[in-house]
Amino acid sequence: MTLFTESTEESIEATQPTQASEDYPLAAVPPSARKPLRSLVPLLMGFTLTSTTLLAGGAIAPSFRFWPDLVVIIVISNLMLGLYCAALGYIAYQSGLTTVLMARFSFGDWGSRWVDFLLGFTQISGYAVTTAFAVQALHQLISLPADWDRWVMVVFTYGFCMTAYVGYTAMDWLSRLAVPAMLGLIGISLTLATQDLGGWLALQAVEPAELTQTRSLGLDQALTVVIATFISGGAQATNWSRFANSGRTAIVSTLLGFFGVNSLLVFIGALCWVVYGSEDIVGAMVQQGIVWAGLGLLVLNVWTTQDNTIYAFSVAGANLFRTTNRHLFVLSGATVALGLAWAGIYENLTPYLLILGTVIPPVGGIIMADFWLRHRGQFPPLETQQTTFNWAGILAYGIASGVALVSAQASIGVTPVNGVAISAILYWILIRVLPKGAGV
Repeated sequence: MTLFTESTEESIEATQPTQASEDYPLAAVPPSARKPLRSLVPLLMGFTLTSTTLLAGGAIAPSFRFWPDLVVIIVISNLMLGLYCAALGYIAYQSGLTTVLMARFSFGDWGSRWVDFLLGFTQISGYAVTTAFAVQALHQLISLPADWDRWVMVVFTYGFCMTAYVGYTAMDWLSRLAVPAMLGLIGISLTLATQDLGGWLALQAVEPAELTQTRSLGLDQALTVVIATFISGGAQATNWSRFANSGRTAIVSTLLGFFGVNSLLVFIGALCWVVYGSEDIVGAMVQQGIVWAGLGLLVLNVWTTQDNTIYAFSVAGANLFRTTNRHLFVLSGATVALGLAWAGIYENLTPYLLILGTVIPPVGGIIMADFWLRHRGQFPPLETQQTTFNWAGILAYGIASGVALVSAQASIGVTPVNGVAISAILYWILIRVLPKGAGV
């Protein structure tokens, strides 16, 4: 199966200087710009190595016995997340396109702008949440004066987006240096936490107090919370997997990030909650007496996630306004995120994660159905004229999101899985029954 048609390559060559300097925001990544496994693995692992994921571990830990219940939940939920992201990553490798560009086929030229807005907003809000989290962690590490918060947020907001402004190359090198360092620091802290509790056997014997009362989260909600930690980022992991030089590279690098690293972080959050009463590993490092290691981990994990997050927003923004000026959206997106951080978005994290688990997965389900069922594994050239609105995609998304919301309220199944499955099935039905004049 070929990655590109002749007309696609001609189109890329015609716009190469601008597209290449901006990381191809409105074009397929050409074969000459593809990257090997050793480049994509640290980048995607760095993206998913963020302290905010620890909060999911702390959110579910009070409701379940650590072993085997909690560990099984962590593995199953992250496997679902990883497979979803890997499927999209493979499509990105085959097409060379980002999620927002793929959405032009499944939602229409104008219909896809809703996807741009949806994914762009979730990345901006995620950027704001992580900035606020970093400031809170800094308070624990160095007793930061409260009246400095706003100015530290400014430094964090614009400082951590500089590698995204430069593009893939800068983000690649940062991740290659930061990921091994972060994994080493996490390993040290995990060892100390297990020792503080009295070893692995003591950890297995822990039973949260809530087990003797009423659980705050059911099994379906726990799975949804964990999947939602990175479902938005996973839907946009295509921004990097489109650079993969093979299907194996795309799938393996995505699974290592969204199954491997995300599982590790949720596990750490749960472990820290059990041992120290908080899911914050940076705070745990303070109690362990390794403050400077905590500071280093904080800076590295925030930086490697924030540059990926704002990069994803810039790609969505470039597609929304059909411009190759991705750099403009890096800076403007960071500014909007700063406003959200100042407004206190961090205090509403858990409801925010549950909403993400409802509205994001149907987008990926529709794109996967469009690629494999409608286009038989190969999108047409991007410059092919698209219908203004693909009503099959729009209707499938609206219905699937509504059903996912109802199923979440009724505790039926796992909300993100419901959204993916229902949207894909509905899309397949609608493209077969709607008339061509309906924009299909």
